[in-house]
Amino acid sequence: MFLSRFALFCFLISVSFISCNKDKRLESDTSEAVVNVQSENLDQALFACKSVKDVENFLDARPYLAKEYFASSQMDPRQLATHLFSILQNPDFQAFRSQLDSLIGDRKQNILDPLAEAFKQIKYHYPAFEAPKVQFLVTGFTGTDLYITDSLIIIGLDYFGGPSAMYRPDVFDYQLRRYQKEYIVPSIVFFESNRFNKIDPTDKTLLADMIGYGKGYAFVKQIMPTAADSLVIGYSADNLRRTDASQQQIWAYFIAGKLLYESAEMKKKKFIEERPFTTEIGQKVPGAIARWVGWRIVNRFRAENPGVTLSELMGMENAAQILQESGYNGEPDEVE
Repeated sequence: MFLSRFALFCFLISVSFISCNKDKRLESDTSEAVVNVQSENLDQALFACKSVKDVENFLDARPYLAKEYFASSQMDPRQLATHLFSILQNPDFQAFRSQLDSLIGDRKQNILDPLAEAFKQIKYHYPAFEAPKVQFLVTGFTGTDLYITDSLIIIGLDYFGGPSAMYRPDVFDYQLRRYQKEYIVPSIVFFESNRFNKIDPTDKTLLADMIGYGKGYAFVKQIMPTAADSLVIGYSADNLRRTDASQQQIWAYFIAGKLLYESAEMKKKKFIEERPFTTEIGQKVPGAIARWVGWRIVNRFRAENPGVTLSELMGMENAAQILQESGYNGEPDEVE
């Protein structure tokens, strides 16, 4: 898989790139789909700990937390328990946690219900899909933002308080806009797409990376047709408008520079990884522009091949075929 966690962040088939109106072509009848999303508020159990020993017991009962969710802390379980307990006792952190409850709001309404609906959509296209269990944590940024496996999703709510939160995650300013509650479910769905997104492991070209991301974003838009495109890819509405208006120039740069079949990692990173903007093309072109172009190609491919199902699209490994059959040449979509 070309992505494994949200922090590598990140992050993300519509006619307009700023629309959040439902695209009728993406509707699926999920009335027969049955999905049960089990959830657990681990933060409540953690905050109920009254001693370091209690935290140790909390971690011992859930060994996957120290091994996986807190892996980046590089602390052994005893050190981790001591560290977490000291955070729990901090009055500022206690105030932050109370603020998060207000900012996040009802977890069922704002996260679990939309996630259950998304999982129904996935099950419609992939009947064997089983919804992962969802757990919530607040640990003062000790863990990661999202930890996702086929059977478990851990949401670090402290990362998603948004601009009004007392504390924000330690990321670049241009990344902060995505750390809001509205991005949680689209981001999870994007990572779920990795289960189904087949790519040719021998194809090291930039085009392969572009189409890989493009298929992932198309997956999110199919599963969440009412989600604004800004929530899918992580660009602001202004950036989406500018890139949409400038896509012929952006595409011309890719073609003139023979970038599509570039395989040098350092050169690919300039266009596929997150940056404040893509200086090689222009100060107003956002970073990770190759991901956006990949989404445009996949959108055009779907428009030209309406009989291709989502599962068939996700199973296509030949990036060059998708580009060729899309007929994409930098032109914007026609507005219906």
